Amino acid sequence: MKIRAKVTLTFVLLLACVMLAMLVVVGVFLPRAYTFSKTETIKDAYETVNAAAEDGTLEDEDFALEIEGMGDKTGMSMLVMDSDGTVILSTGAEGELLVQLFQEVLFGKSGSSELIEEAEDGSYVINRYTDSRMNSDYIVLFGSISSGEMVMMRIAIQSINESVGISVRFILITGIIASILGAIVIFFVTKSITTPVIRISELSERMTKLDFDARYEVKTKSKNEIDELGENMNELSDVLQLTISELKTANNEMKLDLDRKEQIDQMRTDFLSNVSHELKTPLALIQGYAEGLKDCINDDEESREFYCDVIIDEADKMNKMVKRLLELNQLEFGKDEFTMERFDLAELINGVTNSMSIMLEQDNITLEKIMPDEPVFVWADEFKIEEVVTNYMSNAIHHIGGERKIVVKIIKKGESVRASVFNTGTPIAEEELSKLWEKFYKVDKSHSRQYGGNGIGLSIVKAIMDAHHRPFGVNNYKEGVEFWFELDGKEL
Repeated sequence: MKIRAKVTLTFVLLLACVMLAMLVVVGVFLPRAYTFSKTETIKDAYETVNAAAEDGTLEDEDFALEIEGMGDKTGMSMLVMDSDGTVILSTGAEGELLVQLFQEVLFGKSGSSELIEEAEDGSYVINRYTDSRMNSDYIVLFGSISSGEMVMMRIAIQSINESVGISVRFILITGIIASILGAIVIFFVTKSITTPVIRISELSERMTKLDFDARYEVKTKSKNEIDELGENMNELSDVLQLTISELKTANNEMKLDLDRKEQIDQMRTDFLSNVSHELKTPLALIQGYAEGLKDCINDDEESREFYCDVIIDEADKMNKMVKRLLELNQLEFGKDEFTMERFDLAELINGVTNSMSIMLEQDNITLEKIMPDEPVFVWADEFKIEEVVTNYMSNAIHHIGGERKIVVKIIKKGESVRASVFNTGTPIAEEELSKLWEKFYKVDKSHSRQYGGNGIGLSIVKAIMDAHHRPFGVNNYKEGVEFWFELDGKEL
């Protein structure tokens, strides 16, 4: 059953229960309440008469008028007689009838009575009296007042049953009409409640199908609890979408981690292979020349010095390679500490080029520097950036060609600063550009061997720049190759 029909049916049942309760109250308790009210009226009238007898105003004309007014107001008849049967006080023509009724009740000639209440001091009794001749019911009080006079009072209650019947029929008819009208009104009114509930139901159904584009829109100016629930459903949809997105991202990262693990394993294998290959030649040379010294192949001093120089040179190359491998390992695994500071990049480059001036002169290389005259401040680890510049310069010197010219340049680009080292010579093949930053990769194996290159320098540059989270790269030109990097150059 739909919620709209349930609400309507619930309303009708509730209204029916209320009607039933009202019918029970009217049918059962209204006669009792009515009788109780009339009984209290008679008792109050008795107390009034008794008080008048005590203060001597019972036979006053004013008191008689008061009793007449009380009788007209409440429909009560009253009779006060002395012990001789003389009427002292009565309510109009009802006095004679009350005398007759008093005699009939005393001698039991007509009607029947049912005790309702008796005074604690026995001064009066109150009965429900049924007149069989008139088929009428009365509440009747018989008793005596403090001065000894006899009192009889009565109030007709013959119309109460008819009133109860009318009330029951009226409640029944109005209740049925109210139920029908209420059911119709509720059926249409609940549409404003059930419509957003249906929209929320449709929204939840779409969410179960992972459709998070469904949104609940508040269509009224004043929000209620259902609108708040709809907005909470919107937030829940956003959270679920974000959570599922994060789960997918985590799943992809897990796959990438697995792929990365395989790559690391492959890199480890390649690393060992490359290290063993790089060490094979110097170790073979060291072993060969050491054995030659031991066997005294050449006894002259010049040969021995040559043998020793070769051994020292090869051992130095191995020592440098091991140190650079250890440095690269620390950089790649984040074990090396970085100190971010503000320094003059132009001053640093000048220092590096000045320290290499002897090498430039020996190799007959022309150096050109294109830099601003004023200081160029950047934020980075000065020691690590010096190593980057040194690697770029060393790489340029050992791969120089053509006009044998190196150009060092600093360019400001907004809040960034780009430094580059260009050397004339043969451009690098396009398919090899992306491999330059790999460990042990060498474009010209034979030439690298001449100057002791082992393919680690540019890998160190990559690790340093990655740690700074700054861009770097290489560009080919017709007349040579340019290596560059960028740093943060914004002012404080």
